[in-house]
Amino acid sequence: MRSPVRHYVGGGFDGSGVPFPLVDPVRGTTAGEAPAASRELVDRAVDAARAALSGPWASWSPAERARLLHRIADGIEARFEEFVDAECADTGKPRELASTVDIPRAVANFRSYADLLVGRAERSWNTPTPDGRGALNYTVHKPLGVVAVISPWNLPLLLLTWKVAPALATGNTVVAKPSELTPGTACLLAEVMAGAELPPGVFNLVHGGGGDAAGQWLTEHPGVDAVAFTGESRTGSTIMRAVAGRLAPVSFELGGKNAGLVFADADLERAVEGTLRSAFTHSGQVCLCTERVYVERPVFDAFAEALAAGARELTGYGPMVSAAHRDKVLGYLGKAAADGRILAGGGVPRFGDDRDGGFWVEPTVLTGLPEDHPAVREEIFGPVVHLAPFDTEEEALALANAGPYGLAATVWTGDVSRAHRVAPALDVGIAWVNTWNLRDLRTPFGGVKASGIGREGGDHSLDFFSEPMNVCVKL
Repeated sequence: MRSPVRHYVGGGFDGSGVPFPLVDPVRGTTAGEAPAASRELVDRAVDAARAALSGPWASWSPAERARLLHRIADGIEARFEEFVDAECADTGKPRELASTVDIPRAVANFRSYADLLVGRAERSWNTPTPDGRGALNYTVHKPLGVVAVISPWNLPLLLLTWKVAPALATGNTVVAKPSELTPGTACLLAEVMAGAELPPGVFNLVHGGGGDAAGQWLTEHPGVDAVAFTGESRTGSTIMRAVAGRLAPVSFELGGKNAGLVFADADLERAVEGTLRSAFTHSGQVCLCTERVYVERPVFDAFAEALAAGARELTGYGPMVSAAHRDKVLGYLGKAAADGRILAGGGVPRFGDDRDGGFWVEPTVLTGLPEDHPAVREEIFGPVVHLAPFDTEEEALALANAGPYGLAATVWTGDVSRAHRVAPALDVGIAWVNTWNLRDLRTPFGGVKASGIGREGGDHSLDFFSEPMNVCVKL
């Protein structure tokens, strides 16, 4: 059974609320429960966050906040295995993935923003006024205020801390709501916060669903000054409507239907290995995963054969996060089987043990579907990739850029000139050449079109979570 899930409001833990079940995705069994926050508790959390803005927290210097972020990182590292256990219990992801990516990256999020904060300097200008007299202009970065952080179920701790760290670094207070499917690591983070000498109300945590529940009440709350959200594009649109009346700023990282381009001059073995990773990491439940791959026709058959063989040999992958999500993925596979060809996978694996009750889908390679097919156009968010051939560079770009999303893409080529020509022509927020998900946390991260608004990472996050103010002093 999982550790008890509790809210954290105003510096204290609270277990109130109607309980809802937590399900083990690996076996499909109930593994605990969590309390759904009432509207009154959400109000209390926002009130606590607002009160903290005018408390001792307001006088903390950037250096003090940076030291706090390092203490939080130390706290996560001290309980590393507990965080790994909670992440695996919630998501079903392989332990190797959680212990080498999710938890270390959460630590890195706090440390990187602490280091960026210390090195960030306010800008000033000593300039003449129109009548020739001098003036000193300088910029002050002020916190936005109370920030709602709403994070998804696929990378629960990584994406929560990716927003909480810069929000705290810039002096905001936070009310966080993790996905109701994966609350475990958020609760452990609250325990770390409680031991990190953080003033009460600076970080708050509430649990529950989205619509007509904690998520909706939080985004609609007049006391919330900004919203940072990662999740589905439709939910992002709903949040935009919720904040429109008070013109609250938003930072959205939303859906994707990411394309990969494989040119005939690419190292085919590396392209296959890279695509297996980009398509099937965390069983495709990563916003950056590749769901469409366009391969230059002379190497299409060889690439398709090798990728399908690799998919059939994959082991150690995890399940879908829930029965509903598994059924969604299988629904797309049913349509694809009727209208195209399945080169590998396409069904539910059988283990002969209690995992047969879990939410599993085989790594699947599709081909032969038209570009307007739902399995090619809509985000599946599962272990599914579709292959199609192309003949020219122009055609490849047109295929990759088609559709409503624009988050990420991969380009596999041995031609450096082509790499520098094609990558910037892709309508995405990030393009990788001959690699995938190689991240520098200082670089801008985000999408275009239906894949998001704004950029996260490095100074881009610090800029979003702060309001620049100019002060002009006549000399």
